[in-house]
Amino acid sequence: METRHYVVVSIDGDYANLKRIDIESDDLMLVARALLPEDIKEGSKLKYEMLEYSIE
Repeated sequence: METRHYVVVSIDGDYANLKRIDIESDDLMLVARALLPEDIKEGSKLKYEMLEYSIE
């Protein structure tokens, strides 16, 4: 399974906007905060691997 890297662009209530940083992309992805590590904040770098997000 592919590993992907994201940065948290913004947090809006129960959702966070993530931007993929391991490829050229300006698209944002809206993800429920329940799927993300509890202690994220804007600017946090995340790794998505094996269907799980973790802070880098």
